Amino acid sequence: MTILADVRSRTRGWHRPSALAAATLGVVAVLCVAALLVDQRTLAGAPIWAKPFKFAVSGTLYFATWSWLVSLLPRFRRTANWLTNFLVLVFAAEYVLLVFQAARGRASHFNNATPQDALIYNVMGKMIMGLWVATLVLTVLVMVTKIEDRASFWAVRAGAVLSLAGISLGILMTSPTAQQLAQWQTGGRPDMVGAHTVGLADGGPGLPILGWSTVAGDLRIPHFVGMHALQALPLLALALAALAPRFARLREDAVRARLVLVGAAGYAGLTALVTWQALRAQSIVHPDAATLGVFALLVAGVALGAFAAVRVRVR
Repeated sequence: MTILADVRSRTRGWHRPSALAAATLGVVAVLCVAALLVDQRTLAGAPIWAKPFKFAVSGTLYFATWSWLVSLLPRFRRTANWLTNFLVLVFAAEYVLLVFQAARGRASHFNNATPQDALIYNVMGKMIMGLWVATLVLTVLVMVTKIEDRASFWAVRAGAVLSLAGISLGILMTSPTAQQLAQWQTGGRPDMVGAHTVGLADGGPGLPILGWSTVAGDLRIPHFVGMHALQALPLLALALAALAPRFARLREDAVRARLVLVGAAGYAGLTALVTWQALRAQSIVHPDAATLGVFALLVAGVALGAFAAVRVRVR
């Protein structure tokens, strides 16, 4: 059996439109890499095609995961199919607007510079709200889904809830900054309303490709970390299942489930930590003593929890 035939066999029951969307966005991500090499323009210090690339990669992961999750639903499958179709259509429309603005050399988010820019950002904001509501309903449907493997049961539920929380953290970026409010108060009209950088203006030094600020707080980090719990925790469950033949304790369903719950708690703690760090205008690459101390406590807590999960036997 070829690799392609094996993939088709494994994904035969998945939601087809979202699987197609994931594959398409994967191709688009490659095209964005080509655009990054050909088009050297920058916007606010970042390559003009970096944002379309990041959204394509994130969308690939998002739709591949939901395509799989919808296939697990024993009930409400038709509702879930319609909701996921809606997600695909709305994301596609939002992505077209994002690429349109990138091609024009204009910011797609927070842009209030012209009536057209403001209209595009307003429309995209409403689309994001629609995505959030549809994701919320899908998360509720996942919460009532029965999965035989307990580790996967908790990984899917915790991942869906944390992912929804991560998406919700994006709202922190939409509030006007102090400088933007000051412009309004003096009768001016700020070109940008909202920002992802805390402590400095957007557009400063950042990590390659990701663009996360290396000199100030960046609210994109908790948004990203939280949102991708939907992939991280199911992958943890799959990794534990793969290791089970080599480690006797992992063959016990209850042990793997406990480890997933410990991982979910640690992931939630990490999301909270990077949110706290960003809100304190602190760069991800320059943590202070308080951040490092909390991170050390988090790592210790996860390590102790994992040790207890493996060692403690239920009588």
